[in-house]
Amino acid sequence: MATSEYTTPQAALYDRIAADLSLRPAQVARTVSLFLEDATVPFIARYRKEATGNLDEEQIRQLAERHKYYQDLEQRRVTVMTTIAEQGKLTEALRQQIMTCFDKAELEDLYLPYRPKRQTRASLAIERGLEPLARWLWEQEPGAQSIEDMAATLVDPDKGIPGVAEALSGAGHIIAEWIAETAELRKMLRTMMLTEGLVRATVVSGKQDEKTKFQDYYDFREPVASIPSHRILAILRGTREGLLSMTIDIEAIKALAIVQQHVIRQPDTVFVPYLQAYCEDAYHRLLLPSLQNEVRRALKEHADAEAIAVFQDNLRNLLMAPPLGTFGVLGIDPGLRTGCKLAVVDDTGKYLEHATIYPLPPREDVDGAEQVLRDLVERHRIRAMAVGNGTGSRETETFVRRFLDKHALQDLLCVVVNEAGASVYSASRLARQEFPNLDVTVRGAISIAHRLQDPLAELVKIDPKSIGVGQYQHDVEQKLLRRSLGETVESCVNRVGVDVNTASAELLQYVSGLNLRQANNLVEYRNAYGRFANRQAFLQVSGLGEKTFQQAAGFLRIKDGDNLLDSTAVHPETYGVVERMAGSLAVSVADLVSNAELVVHLDLQQFVDDQVGLYTLQDIREELLKPGRDPRQQFVAPRFRADVTTLTDLQEGMVLEGVVSNVTNFGAFVDIGVHQDGLVHISELSQRYIRDPRDVVQVGQVVQVKVLGVDIALQRISLSMKAVRSPAAPPPEARQRPARPARRKRKKPTAPPAEPVVQPEPDMAEKLRALQARFRGSGRT
Repeated sequence: MATSEYTTPQAALYDRIAADLSLRPAQVARTVSLFLEDATVPFIARYRKEATGNLDEEQIRQLAERHKYYQDLEQRRVTVMTTIAEQGKLTEALRQQIMTCFDKAELEDLYLPYRPKRQTRASLAIERGLEPLARWLWEQEPGAQSIEDMAATLVDPDKGIPGVAEALSGAGHIIAEWIAETAELRKMLRTMMLTEGLVRATVVSGKQDEKTKFQDYYDFREPVASIPSHRILAILRGTREGLLSMTIDIEAIKALAIVQQHVIRQPDTVFVPYLQAYCEDAYHRLLLPSLQNEVRRALKEHADAEAIAVFQDNLRNLLMAPPLGTFGVLGIDPGLRTGCKLAVVDDTGKYLEHATIYPLPPREDVDGAEQVLRDLVERHRIRAMAVGNGTGSRETETFVRRFLDKHALQDLLCVVVNEAGASVYSASRLARQEFPNLDVTVRGAISIAHRLQDPLAELVKIDPKSIGVGQYQHDVEQKLLRRSLGETVESCVNRVGVDVNTASAELLQYVSGLNLRQANNLVEYRNAYGRFANRQAFLQVSGLGEKTFQQAAGFLRIKDGDNLLDSTAVHPETYGVVERMAGSLAVSVADLVSNAELVVHLDLQQFVDDQVGLYTLQDIREELLKPGRDPRQQFVAPRFRADVTTLTDLQEGMVLEGVVSNVTNFGAFVDIGVHQDGLVHISELSQRYIRDPRDVVQVGQVVQVKVLGVDIALQRISLSMKAVRSPAAPPPEARQRPARPARRKRKKPTAPPAEPVVQPEPDMAEKLRALQARFRGSGRT
C-alpha cells in the first residue's frame, strides 16, 4: 500500500480506499474534500480534474461509495466497542481485533458473542448454573472427577435439571453457542460456502406438474461462486411466489470436520465424543442456517447491484438516444376502437393542436384520417410523425407511410417511438399541470412527439422504473435503485447540458447543484422577467447563491446571449483564461471560438497556473473547437418491414431490421415491429465469445436480426444477430469499454457428488444418554 502524504487522522482511511480502488491517496484525499464541500459528482468530474487526477464519474462514485462504507463501518465500530465495554468484557486483545477489522461481516462476527439477544437454549442453561460444566468440557483438561460425576454435581430438579443427561445437554447448548459465535470459524465456513457452495432450487411439493416460467429451476443447482445475478433473482422470485424452495449447500462432512478441528484440541480424551456431538449440534442448528442466510443476503445484494447496473446502462443509452432536433412533430398515440390520438408540437416543443382519426378497424375511416393528416401537415411545419409502439402501432405506421407515399411527402419522417411510461406520465400530476385542459390520451400523444424531438428532456419527467429497460427491477432493493437511477439521469443531463431558457423544471432539477425548488425558481424568474441574457443573471434568482452558481453554471447554456461562452461548457470561472488565449493570438474571443486553425495553434502550457491545469485547458480547447457540442449521436430511425406486423407473419430464416429495446445479462430484446420483442440470447449476439451483452449492443441501437424460431403459444421469438454477420468480419462494437481481464470459459455446472444423508438430529439429552451407556464401565474417565 502506498504511503499517504497526509498526516491527518484520515490518512489511514485514504490509504485503504486508495488500495481498494488502485488510486493514489492524494487523489482520494482531494476528492473526499470536494465531497465534504458538497460538490456534485458531475461538477467534480468536469471542472476539478486537477484535484482528482482526471478521475471519471464512475471512479468518483466508486470512491464516494467506499468512503461511505468505511464511515459507516467506523460508526458501527464505535457502537460495538461501547456496548462491549459497558458489559465489562472489552479486553485489549478484543479491542485490537475490532480496531483492525475493515469488513462489516467480520466486525459483526466479533460482536456476535456480546450482542444482546433474546433467550436461547444456551442462556437458559447459563441461568440454571451449567456454565461451569460447559467451561470444564470446553477446556478439555481431565481431572479427578469423571464427566458424569462432574455433571451430577449440578443436577437440581428445582432448576429443571432432573439428571446427568440434562446437565450435559444444557452444557452442550452453551458450548454450541460458543462454537457458533467464534469469529474465525464463521469466517472459514463463510468463505467455504462462497467458494465451494451450491445454490440449489427445487419445486415445492405438489407443484411439480404446474407449467410456469420457473420450470427451469424445478431441479436446479449451480455454484455460488459463478451463478449469474439474473438466475438468483429468478429463484428468489419463484421462492416468494411459493413455487420454489432454495438452499445453499456445502459438503457437510468437510464443514463439520473444520468445526471439530477448531474445537477439539486433544483427540484422545474422553471429552471427544461429547464435543463431537456438540459440534454437530452447533453446525446443523446454529452455524449452517446463519451462514446460509448471510450468503443468501450476499448473493441478493450482489444480484441487486448487477441488475441495477444493467438498468443504469440501459437507461443511460435510452436517455442519450439521438434527438431528432428542433423540428415540428406530429405525435400519434395508436388506438383501435377509440381511434388514434394526434398532437402537434412546434420546433420548440410547444403544443399546438390535437385531433382524433379512425383509420383502423373497426371504423376504418381511411379517407377521413388522410384528410385530417393533410390538413395538419399543410397548416403546421411538421417534419416528422412519431408513432407510439403500443397496440395498433404497426397498422398505424403502415397507414401513415402509405399516406406519405400517396401524397408525395417522402421528406416527412415516420418514426416508431418507444412509448414505455407515457401512460404513467400522461396521468401524472406533472402532466395535469402542463396540460390541464387536455385528455390523458392527448397528453400521451404530446409525450410521444416530445420523445422524438428530445428523448432526454421528455424521459426525465417519468419515474425511471416505469420505462422498463431493466431486469427484475421490482425485485431489487428499491432505495438503492432509486438513488442509482437518479445518479444516471443526473449524469446524462449534465453531460448534454441544458438550455436554461427552454428547459422544464423537471429537467433543470437534475443539473449539478440544483434541486426541484431551485429549478422552479429559475422557471418562475424566466416567466416573470423573460429569457436569461447571461449566466451572471442566475445570481438574481431566489435560492441560487454563489455555491449553487459554481456547481450549476457550466451546465446551464444560454443560446444567443450576451456572452458567446455562455452557450458552451466553459465554466464562468475560466472565462478569463479564454480571454487570455484570444489575446495571445491578437483576436477576439468571438473570432477564436470555432476557429480550428487558431485553436490548434494555442500553446496550452503558457496558460497553466495555480488555478488552472492542463486537464482543464484541454477541455477548454475541445469546447472552443466545437462549442456547445451535443455528445449524442446522429439520429437514425429503424425501418420495419411493412408486411410483418404480427407474430403469425414471422417465418424462420427471415432477416429483419429492429431496434434494441432492452439489454439484460443473458441477452438483448429487439423490437421488430410485431408488438412482442424477440430475444437475442447472449450466445447469438456475436461470432466471438462475449460475457456481457452490453459489449455488443445497447438500448436504442438499430440492428439486423435473423428469426430462429417463433412460439406463438408462449409469445416468444428467438432471434440471432451473429447469423446475419460474416464470420470473417468482427462485429461492430456498440461502444468502447475498458479492457477486461481474460476469464476462463466457465464449464456447465455438473451434479455434485452425492452427499451423505443427514438424519434428523435426535434430542441432545437422548444422544448423551447413548454416549454414557457406550462408555459406562469402560474404565475411561
